Amino acid sequence: MRLVADDISISRGERRLIQGLSFAVDAGEALVLTGPNGVGKTTLLRVLAGFIPPNAGAVRLEGAVDEASVGELAHYVGHANGVKAGLTVRENARFWVRYLVGDVSNVEAVLENLYLAEIAEVPAGYLSAGQKRRLGLVRLLLAERPLWLLDEPTAALDVASQALLSGFMQRHLDGGGMLVAATHGPLGLADARILELAPAISDEAMASGEVS
Repeated sequence: MRLVADDISISRGERRLIQGLSFAVDAGEALVLTGPNGVGKTTLLRVLAGFIPPNAGAVRLEGAVDEASVGELAHYVGHANGVKAGLTVRENARFWVRYLVGDVSNVEAVLENLYLAEIAEVPAGYLSAGQKRRLGLVRLLLAERPLWLLDEPTAALDVASQALLSGFMQRHLDGGGMLVAATHGPLGLADARILELAPAISDEAMASGEVS
């Protein structure tokens, strides 16, 4: 399977963020998006996930069965953890496994793997920022998806939790999965390919001759 972004351009309001960008991510490969704040890393991930359409170009998964869309075959974890404060840790995990049509019998093992088993009956609203982030990441392990789209996945995680996540990501890649992550810090993936995004030159600037 292969993720392909073909000559995509993306705007936010009247501002052009990305122009004419093409890349591909093969099975077993990680692509790390870097660049300054506001350059479009999060917006690009949302385009890849199918939440918003690009202004031009296309995103596709080559080799997908039954013509499934990228969004149907991807896990997207954004800045928000997707945690329901009034539900316990276990109830949140069970919600995600049902929503993603995963195997409910895996819930307890996944909570154990993410060091959440001891607080499984605690309402999520009482968790620390790091615990909420780990709970938000349970969906990656509860249902198999070939593509992971992660926005600042290590945010709020301590060093030990970052290492734990790196191990999960590496196992996903070793199993033939694909990963695209936006981050300002290292992810612990030695063979990851880096794509540094730079501010796009606006159509208006090109037309006015402000750049050459």
